Amino acid sequence: MKRCVLGVDTSNYTTSVAVIDEELNLIANIKYPLPVGEGERGIRQSDAVFAHIKNLPLAFEDLRDKLLGYEICAVGVSERPRNHDGSYMPCFLAGVSAAGAAAAAAGVPLMHWSHQCGHIMAAIYGAGALHLLSEPFGAFHISGGTTELVRAYLAEGGFHTEVVGGSSDLHAGQVIDRIGVALGMRFPAGPALERAALSCATRPPHRKIAADGCYVHLSGLENMAMKLYTDTRDVPFTAAFVFDYIGAAIEHMAKSYIETYGSMPLVFAGGVMSSCILQQRLKEKFNAYFAPPALSADNAVGIAFLTAHEVF
Repeated sequence: MKRCVLGVDTSNYTTSVAVIDEELNLIANIKYPLPVGEGERGIRQSDAVFAHIKNLPLAFEDLRDKLLGYEICAVGVSERPRNHDGSYMPCFLAGVSAAGAAAAAAGVPLMHWSHQCGHIMAAIYGAGALHLLSEPFGAFHISGGTTELVRAYLAEGGFHTEVVGGSSDLHAGQVIDRIGVALGMRFPAGPALERAALSCATRPPHRKIAADGCYVHLSGLENMAMKLYTDTRDVPFTAAFVFDYIGAAIEHMAKSYIETYGSMPLVFAGGVMSSCILQQRLKEKFNAYFAPPALSADNAVGIAFLTAHEVF
Protein backbone atom coordinates (compact mmCIF):
# COMPACT_ATOMS: atom_id res chain seq x y z
CA MET A 1 0.00 0.00 0.00
CA LYS A 2 1.36 3.43 -0.96
CA ARG A 3 1.80 6.14 1.63
CA CYS A 4 0.28 9.60 1.34
CA VAL A 5 -0.46 12.75 3.33
CA LEU A 6 -3.71 14.68 3.63
CA GLY A 7 -3.94 18.48 3.60
CA VAL A 8 -6.91 20.55 4.80
CA ASP A 9 -7.50 24.28 4.27
CA THR A 10 -10.60 26.25 5.25
CA SER A 11 -10.06 29.78 4.00
CA ASN A 12 -12.59 32.58 3.94
CA TYR A 13 -13.97 31.48 0.55
CA THR A 14 -13.05 27.83 -0.09
CA THR A 15 -13.22 24.49 1.70
CA SER A 16 -10.41 22.33 0.32
CA VAL A 17 -8.68 19.00 0.90
CA ALA A 18 -5.74 17.57 -1.00
CA VAL A 19 -3.66 14.39 -1.04
CA ILE A 20 -0.02 13.98 -2.10
CA ASP A 21 1.70 10.59 -2.22
CA GLU A 22 5.22 9.61 -1.17
CA GLU A 23 6.50 10.27 -4.70
CA LEU A 24 5.12 13.83 -4.46
CA ASN A 25 2.34 13.20 -6.95
CA LEU A 26 -0.90 15.13 -6.49
CA ILE A 27 -3.61 12.51 -5.97
CA ALA A 28 -6.55 14.77 -5.13
CA ASN A 29 -7.37 18.48 -5.08
CA ILE A 30 -10.97 18.90 -3.97
CA LYS A 31 -12.48 22.35 -3.47
CA TYR A 32 -15.91 23.57 -2.44
CA PRO A 33 -16.47 27.34 -2.76
CA LEU A 34 -18.38 29.03 0.03
CA PRO A 35 -21.73 30.53 -1.04
CA VAL A 36 -21.85 34.30 -1.46
CA GLY A 37 -25.18 35.96 -2.19
CA GLU A 38 -25.78 37.76 -5.47
CA GLY A 39 -24.67 41.37 -5.22
CA GLU A 40 -22.65 40.66 -2.07
CA ARG A 41 -18.92 41.46 -1.89
CA GLY A 42 -17.88 38.95 0.75
CA ILE A 43 -18.96 36.66 3.56
CA ARG A 44 -19.05 37.04 7.35
CA GLN A 45 -16.78 34.82 9.43
CA SER A 46 -19.71 33.21 11.22
CA ASP A 47 -21.25 32.26 7.87
CA ALA A 48 -17.88 30.99 6.61
CA VAL A 49 -17.43 28.70 9.61
CA PHE A 50 -20.96 27.32 9.15
CA ALA A 51 -20.35 26.73 5.42
CA HIS A 52 -17.08 24.89 6.11
CA ILE A 53 -18.81 22.63 8.65
CA LYS A 54 -21.33 21.70 5.93
CA ASN A 55 -18.69 21.32 3.19
CA LEU A 56 -16.03 19.29 5.00
CA PRO A 57 -18.00 16.00 5.16
CA LEU A 58 -18.74 16.34 1.42
CA ALA A 59 -15.07 16.95 0.63
CA PHE A 60 -13.98 13.94 2.71
CA GLU A 61 -16.63 11.80 1.03
CA ASP A 62 -15.16 12.80 -2.36
CA LEU A 63 -11.77 11.57 -1.14
CA ARG A 64 -12.91 8.05 -0.36
CA ASP A 65 -12.43 6.46 -3.78
CA LYS A 66 -9.22 8.41 -4.43
CA LEU A 67 -7.64 6.97 -1.29
CA LEU A 68 -8.10 3.33 -2.30
CA GLY A 69 -4.69 1.68 -2.14
CA TYR A 70 -3.22 4.49 -0.04
CA GLU A 71 -2.34 4.77 3.63
CA ILE A 72 -2.49 8.23 5.23
CA CYS A 73 0.65 8.71 7.32
CA ALA A 74 0.22 12.39 8.33
CA VAL A 75 -2.36 15.17 8.17
CA GLY A 76 -1.57 18.86 7.64
CA VAL A 77 -3.89 21.80 8.19
CA SER A 78 -3.83 25.59 7.90
CA GLU A 79 -4.50 26.98 11.38
CA ARG A 80 -4.07 30.73 10.78
CA PRO A 81 -3.70 33.22 7.92
CA ARG A 82 0.05 34.02 8.30
CA ASN A 83 3.13 33.02 10.27
CA HIS A 84 2.88 35.99 12.60
CA ASP A 85 1.90 36.33 16.24
CA GLY A 86 -1.74 37.24 16.58
CA SER A 87 -2.67 36.04 13.10
CA TYR A 88 -6.14 34.56 13.47
CA MET A 89 -9.40 34.00 11.61
CA PRO A 90 -12.26 31.85 12.94
CA CYS A 91 -12.80 30.11 9.59
CA PHE A 92 -9.61 28.08 10.07
CA LEU A 93 -10.98 26.49 13.25
CA ALA A 94 -13.32 24.33 11.16
CA GLY A 95 -10.40 22.82 9.27
CA VAL A 96 -8.33 22.33 12.42
CA SER A 97 -11.20 20.43 14.01
CA ALA A 98 -11.75 18.16 11.00
CA ALA A 99 -8.03 17.55 10.42
CA GLY A 100 -7.49 16.82 14.09
CA ALA A 101 -10.29 14.26 14.07
CA ALA A 102 -8.90 12.62 10.91
CA ALA A 103 -5.37 12.42 12.35
CA ALA A 104 -6.59 11.03 15.67
CA ALA A 105 -8.75 8.39 13.96
CA ALA A 106 -5.84 7.30 11.76
CA GLY A 107 -3.31 7.48 14.60
CA VAL A 108 -0.96 9.74 12.62
CA PRO A 109 0.76 13.08 13.30
CA LEU A 110 -1.11 16.37 12.80
CA MET A 111 0.98 19.25 11.44
CA HIS A 112 -0.07 22.89 11.60
CA TRP A 113 0.80 25.48 8.95
CA SER A 114 -0.31 28.94 7.91
CA HIS A 115 -2.60 29.61 4.96
CA GLN A 116 0.00 31.93 3.43
CA CYS A 117 2.72 29.28 3.64
CA GLY A 118 0.34 26.92 1.86
CA HIS A 119 -0.16 29.44 -0.94
CA ILE A 120 3.58 29.95 -1.38
CA MET A 121 4.26 26.21 -1.43
CA ALA A 122 1.41 25.60 -3.89
CA ALA A 123 2.96 28.14 -6.25
CA ILE A 124 6.43 26.58 -5.94
CA TYR A 125 5.06 23.07 -6.40
CA GLY A 126 2.79 24.07 -9.28
CA ALA A 127 5.56 25.97 -11.06
CA GLY A 128 7.94 23.00 -10.79
CA ALA A 129 10.38 25.21 -8.90
CA LEU A 130 11.35 22.98 -5.98
CA HIS A 131 14.92 24.31 -6.21
CA LEU A 132 13.60 27.46 -4.50
CA LEU A 133 13.23 25.47 -1.28
CA SER A 134 17.00 25.70 -0.80
CA GLU A 135 17.41 29.46 -1.30
CA PRO A 136 15.84 32.76 -0.22
CA PHE A 137 13.30 34.33 -2.55
CA GLY A 138 10.71 37.06 -2.69
CA ALA A 139 7.06 36.05 -2.53
CA PHE A 140 3.89 37.94 -3.38
CA HIS A 141 0.63 36.74 -1.81
CA ILE A 142 -2.11 38.60 -3.64
CA SER A 143 -5.76 37.69 -3.12
CA GLY A 144 -9.05 39.08 -1.89
CA GLY A 145 -7.86 39.15 1.69
CA THR A 146 -4.11 39.75 1.33
CA THR A 147 -1.71 41.85 -0.68
CA GLU A 148 1.73 41.23 0.79
CA LEU A 149 5.32 41.03 -0.37
CA VAL A 150 7.61 38.95 1.85
CA ARG A 151 11.20 37.83 1.95
CA ALA A 152 11.00 34.08 2.43
CA TYR A 153 12.98 30.90 2.93
CA LEU A 154 11.97 27.41 4.01
CA ALA A 155 12.31 26.87 7.76
CA GLU A 156 10.86 24.74 10.53
CA GLY A 157 7.12 25.27 10.70
CA GLY A 158 6.78 26.34 7.05
CA PHE A 159 8.38 29.38 5.53
CA HIS A 160 10.10 32.09 7.50
CA THR A 161 8.52 35.25 6.11
CA GLU A 162 9.37 38.88 6.68
CA VAL A 163 6.78 41.33 5.38
CA VAL A 164 8.56 44.04 3.40
CA GLY A 165 5.81 45.39 1.15
CA GLY A 166 2.26 45.16 -0.04
CA SER A 167 -0.85 47.32 -0.03
CA SER A 168 -1.28 49.91 2.71
CA ASP A 169 -5.08 49.93 2.36
CA LEU A 170 -7.31 47.77 0.16
CA HIS A 171 -6.19 44.40 -1.19
CA ALA A 172 -5.91 43.85 -4.94
CA GLY A 173 -8.56 41.11 -5.04
CA GLN A 174 -10.82 43.19 -2.82
CA VAL A 175 -10.71 46.09 -5.30
CA ILE A 176 -11.28 43.76 -8.25
CA ASP A 177 -14.33 42.25 -6.56
CA ARG A 178 -15.78 45.62 -5.58
CA ILE A 179 -15.45 46.98 -9.10
CA GLY A 180 -16.69 43.78 -10.73
CA VAL A 181 -19.78 43.59 -8.53
CA ALA A 182 -20.47 47.28 -9.20
CA LEU A 183 -20.35 46.46 -12.92
CA GLY A 184 -22.95 43.71 -12.48
CA MET A 185 -20.64 40.70 -12.14
CA ARG A 186 -21.06 37.98 -9.54
CA PHE A 187 -18.62 37.59 -6.64
CA PRO A 188 -15.82 36.55 -6.91
CA ALA A 189 -15.57 38.86 -9.89
CA GLY A 190 -11.95 38.33 -10.97
CA PRO A 191 -12.50 35.84 -13.82
CA ALA A 192 -15.41 37.81 -15.31
CA LEU A 193 -13.57 41.12 -15.03
CA GLU A 194 -10.52 39.64 -16.73
CA ARG A 195 -12.61 38.23 -19.58
CA ALA A 196 -14.01 41.72 -20.11
CA ALA A 197 -10.49 43.21 -20.03
CA LEU A 198 -9.26 40.72 -22.63
CA SER A 199 -12.04 41.80 -24.99
CA CYS A 200 -10.93 45.45 -24.85
CA ALA A 201 -9.37 46.63 -28.12
CA THR A 202 -8.32 50.04 -26.80
CA ARG A 203 -5.30 50.77 -24.63
CA PRO A 204 -6.52 51.94 -21.20
CA PRO A 205 -5.36 55.25 -19.74
CA HIS A 206 -2.27 55.25 -17.52
CA ARG A 207 -2.48 56.60 -13.98
CA LYS A 208 0.47 57.19 -11.66
CA ILE A 209 0.74 54.57 -8.93
CA ALA A 210 0.46 55.85 -5.37
CA ALA A 211 3.45 54.19 -3.71
CA ASP A 212 6.08 54.41 -1.00
CA GLY A 213 8.94 52.00 -1.63
CA CYS A 214 7.64 48.43 -1.65
CA TYR A 215 4.21 49.59 -0.44
CA VAL A 216 1.39 50.78 -2.69
CA HIS A 217 -2.03 52.33 -2.12
CA LEU A 218 -4.95 50.75 -3.99
CA SER A 219 -7.93 52.51 -2.40
CA GLY A 220 -7.99 55.16 -5.11
CA LEU A 221 -8.33 52.58 -7.87
CA GLU A 222 -11.98 51.89 -7.13
CA ASN A 223 -12.96 55.57 -7.49
CA MET A 224 -10.87 56.01 -10.64
CA ALA A 225 -12.36 52.91 -12.26
CA MET A 226 -15.95 53.83 -11.44
CA LYS A 227 -15.44 57.36 -12.73
CA LEU A 228 -14.01 55.93 -15.94
CA TYR A 229 -17.05 53.70 -16.30
CA THR A 230 -19.43 56.60 -15.58
CA ASP A 231 -17.72 58.67 -18.27
CA THR A 232 -17.50 55.93 -20.92
CA ARG A 233 -20.09 53.25 -20.03
CA ASP A 234 -17.50 50.84 -21.44
CA VAL A 235 -17.10 47.71 -19.27
CA PRO A 236 -14.15 46.16 -21.18
CA PHE A 237 -12.29 49.50 -21.20
CA THR A 238 -12.85 49.91 -17.44
CA ALA A 239 -11.78 46.31 -16.76
CA ALA A 240 -8.61 46.74 -18.81
CA PHE A 241 -7.79 49.85 -16.80
CA VAL A 242 -8.17 47.93 -13.53
CA PHE A 243 -5.78 45.16 -14.54
CA ASP A 244 -3.30 47.63 -16.02
CA TYR A 245 -3.22 49.61 -12.77
CA ILE A 246 -2.84 46.53 -10.57
CA GLY A 247 -0.15 45.18 -12.88
CA ALA A 248 1.74 48.47 -12.66
CA ALA A 249 1.41 48.42 -8.86
CA ILE A 250 2.82 44.88 -8.58
CA GLU A 251 5.58 45.76 -11.03
CA HIS A 252 6.51 48.79 -8.90
CA MET A 253 6.70 46.65 -5.76
CA ALA A 254 8.84 44.04 -7.52
CA LYS A 255 11.28 46.65 -8.83
CA SER A 256 11.51 48.30 -5.42
CA TYR A 257 12.15 44.93 -3.81
CA ILE A 258 15.01 44.11 -6.18
CA GLU A 259 16.52 47.56 -5.72
CA THR A 260 16.46 47.09 -1.95
CA TYR A 261 17.31 43.41 -1.50
CA GLY A 262 19.04 42.45 -4.73
CA SER A 263 18.04 40.27 -7.63
CA MET A 264 16.43 36.95 -6.69
CA PRO A 265 13.54 34.73 -7.82
CA LEU A 266 10.03 36.07 -7.24
CA VAL A 267 7.12 33.74 -6.47
CA PHE A 268 3.60 34.99 -7.18
CA ALA A 269 0.84 33.25 -5.20
CA GLY A 270 -2.83 33.86 -4.49
CA GLY A 271 -5.99 33.96 -6.56
CA VAL A 272 -5.29 37.31 -8.23
CA MET A 273 -2.08 35.89 -9.67
CA SER A 274 -4.02 33.38 -11.79
CA SER A 275 -4.67 36.31 -14.14
CA CYS A 276 -3.07 35.70 -17.53
CA ILE A 277 -2.86 39.47 -18.04
CA LEU A 278 -0.78 39.94 -14.90
CA GLN A 279 1.33 36.85 -15.49
CA GLN A 280 2.30 37.86 -19.03
CA ARG A 281 3.28 41.35 -17.87
CA LEU A 282 5.43 40.12 -14.98
CA LYS A 283 7.06 37.18 -16.79
CA GLU A 284 8.51 39.58 -19.32
CA LYS A 285 10.35 41.60 -16.67
CA PHE A 286 11.26 39.37 -13.73
CA ASN A 287 12.59 35.94 -12.75
CA ALA A 288 9.01 35.04 -11.89
CA TYR A 289 7.28 31.81 -10.87
CA PHE A 290 3.51 31.29 -10.92
CA ALA A 291 1.18 28.49 -9.89
CA PRO A 292 -1.17 27.10 -12.54
CA PRO A 293 -4.71 28.52 -12.17
CA ALA A 294 -5.99 25.52 -10.20
CA LEU A 295 -3.31 26.12 -7.55
CA SER A 296 -3.46 29.92 -7.51
CA ALA A 297 -6.79 30.33 -5.75
CA ASP A 298 -7.27 29.00 -2.22
CA ASN A 299 -6.47 25.28 -2.04
CA ALA A 300 -5.04 22.64 0.28
CA VAL A 301 -2.31 21.45 -2.09
CA GLY A 302 0.40 23.63 -0.57
CA ILE A 303 -0.60 22.44 2.91
CA ALA A 304 -0.36 18.83 1.76
CA PHE A 305 3.00 19.44 0.10
CA LEU A 306 4.43 21.13 3.22
CA THR A 307 3.34 18.06 5.17
CA ALA A 308 4.81 15.70 2.59
CA HIS A 309 8.11 17.60 2.67
CA GLU A 310 8.32 16.93 6.41
CA VAL A 311 7.31 13.26 6.21
CA PHE A 312 8.88 11.82 3.06
